[in-house]
Amino acid sequence: MPVDPQIQVLLDLRAALPPMHTLSVAEARIQMGARAIPGLRIPEVASVVNRDMQGPGGSLPLRIYTPKGTGPFPLMVFFHGSGFVVCSLDTHDAMCRNLCAGTGSVVVSVDYRLAPEHKFPAAPDDCLAATRWAVDNAGALNADTARVVVAGDSAGGNLAAVTALRARDEGGPAIAAQLLIYPVTDYHTPGTPSYEENAEGYGLGRAGMEWFWNHYLAKPSDAAHPHASPLRAHNLAGLPPAFVITAEYDPLRDEGEYYGQALQRAGVPTLIRRFDGVNHGFFFFVGIVDKSGAAMDAACDWVNQTIAV
Repeated sequence: MPVDPQIQVLLDLRAALPPMHTLSVAEARIQMGARAIPGLRIPEVASVVNRDMQGPGGSLPLRIYTPKGTGPFPLMVFFHGSGFVVCSLDTHDAMCRNLCAGTGSVVVSVDYRLAPEHKFPAAPDDCLAATRWAVDNAGALNADTARVVVAGDSAGGNLAAVTALRARDEGGPAIAAQLLIYPVTDYHTPGTPSYEENAEGYGLGRAGMEWFWNHYLAKPSDAAHPHASPLRAHNLAGLPPAFVITAEYDPLRDEGEYYGQALQRAGVPTLIRRFDGVNHGFFFFVGIVDKSGAAMDAACDWVNQTIAV
């Protein structure tokens, strides 16, 4: 279908900025961090606390969102998108507040180490460690270890999928559900039809993904590892139920859907939902773009139904 008019307004505004892949890493981080999005839906939560844990590479910052209510609450460990290179706890603050309020979950947002300073597998190592920390500290967080969700958007969707894989294979913790929002699941080469269809003109494109992958991996052959490209995992059986959200005008559309289909073939209860007319990153714009709000509501409803006691 045609590009959603509300998304087109945002694309027109973004066209005034230099493409991220033409910038240095420092410039790209400044550009992303300076992005102001007036009009977002930002629900109230009971508390938001910053703290640190000891991660594999040293101090690992976290931001903990607690919903209103008495608990114990479900526990969601959230990994922000970034192409593994940009973004932060701050860029995804509104997203986490919506997930906290919409699912009634304690949300632990993880500020994992970024590339190129910290190449693969630093990010997935941090994310697994943070998930284990959250579960180990569930009592102090007023959270329920029987209702643990891993979630993330884009590169964070990759990290959520990889964390679920590693938790299955490396001694836990038990994960009840995985929310994968237009996830990165495979390398840019050879690519998929959506890489060609959406190579440019819709925000994230092929050149941007090549820029991100080049910073993330020490060498291209690392892309074959399932902890970098979970679509290449040989066995997906026994993973937690998944909800895969994709966008029509996104180079990552097909690989996200392919991963969801692979989960289904492996017997994993998996919902795949494509939102038409929108692009990569649309999940940010709850309160501004109607389909963004619909996607957030669908994600929260799925989590609530999947982990219902």
